[in-house]
Amino acid sequence: MSNNQATIEDLIDEMYDILEKGWHLPMSNGKLLVDGEEVRQILDEIKEEIPAEIQKAKAIVADRQHIIAEANREAETIIRVAEEKQKQMISQDEIVRQAQAKANDLIMQAQAKFKEMRKASNEYIDELMRHADESLSDNLAELRKTRQNIKTSQRNQQM
Repeated sequence: MSNNQATIEDLIDEMYDILEKGWHLPMSNGKLLVDGEEVRQILDEIKEEIPAEIQKAKAIVADRQHIIAEANREAETIIRVAEEKQKQMISQDEIVRQAQAKANDLIMQAQAKFKEMRKASNEYIDELMRHADESLSDNLAELRKTRQNIKTSQRNQQM
């Protein structure tokens, strides 16, 4: 078989065919008589094919290793991106939590300030009303006194 495209398996199959066609020597305990030149030619072809097959195998192994290395790099990238995303989400959650806490603090401060201002304004209004009440009471007393004086003066004049 002088086909350069023959694979090692094809050449080995051809060697088996030669053995099948070989002549069995009687009383030789299974020895065969085969065409030595044809066997030598097939062995030479196998010898030529072995380096090419080995190169193919090495290329396959190298490709496999390259593919595995690339897959590992890609997996590491995916993991790194996922971890970064997780950190961002945790960070965003923390920011939201801190903002919520700050908002709650501001609301509590505003409510406390509102209560304080309401108390102060109620006290101020009460003070204003007390002064108005006192002033009105004083004016009413003055008015009654003046009225009494007018009545007394009128009675004194009629007499």
